[in-house]
Amino acid sequence: METVKFRMNDPRLAPRRTKMDIPGWAGERQPRANGSHEQVWHCVPFSEGAQYGIELFYPYDFELHVTRRDGKLELSGDWGEPPSPSLQWPPFRNFGDHFYTYQILLDLKVPKGFAIRTEPHPRFYADPTDTVPIAVPALIRHWWPMLFFCVFKAPAEGRTHIFRPGEPFAQVIVIPEEANFALEPMSLDEAAERELQARRIHASRPNLAEGTEWTSTTDTVFDGTYRHLHRAAKEKARKS
Repeated sequence: METVKFRMNDPRLAPRRTKMDIPGWAGERQPRANGSHEQVWHCVPFSEGAQYGIELFYPYDFELHVTRRDGKLELSGDWGEPPSPSLQWPPFRNFGDHFYTYQILLDLKVPKGFAIRTEPHPRFYADPTDTVPIAVPALIRHWWPMLFFCVFKAPAEGRTHIFRPGEPFAQVIVIPEEANFALEPMSLDEAAERELQARRIHASRPNLAEGTEWTSTTDTVFDGTYRHLHRAAKEKARKS
């Protein structure tokens, strides 16, 4: 297990491993059963992806609204006096009208060979209101001593991004510093092995899905095939 260490100028930034809020941004506590409405947490790949990183929280006691009107950004919040003369205040600024920035002053120290990558918080993908901030991806290498600012994509015309006290606004994932991989077509043997694996799963699906099929309110049929295989793969890895 690797360790990520942190320091920050505001303890309310509160970085922690990303969690799914249910009920909350990840949906309602609806069972996987006939008549339930689909929730994003019903999808295992999404749930795993959503909980893969570190979430960052808006640390102020008032809301910040970022709105685009007539092509220009308006950032409105009750900032008051700067807490320190050395701080940029307000810490949010227009960045060319297509983006805006937050002087976050957060240091995440990862082991050598790793980097941090900023990205939208997973609640962005589950949000029906189009108000969740959209953090722009950025790769910060292990030798850089501070994440000085975070960049966000500006909302569309007439839309508003809202930062609320204690709400997560971005996610950070820890990844290898270099993308040391190449792309190449599978060999005939590899392709045949993968095809055989896919066909076996397809042929076994009635058994794998037995007792787990359900139909949602939108008449979409779900089953637990992926969840069963996922659990089996994790158990095999644990024992090996």
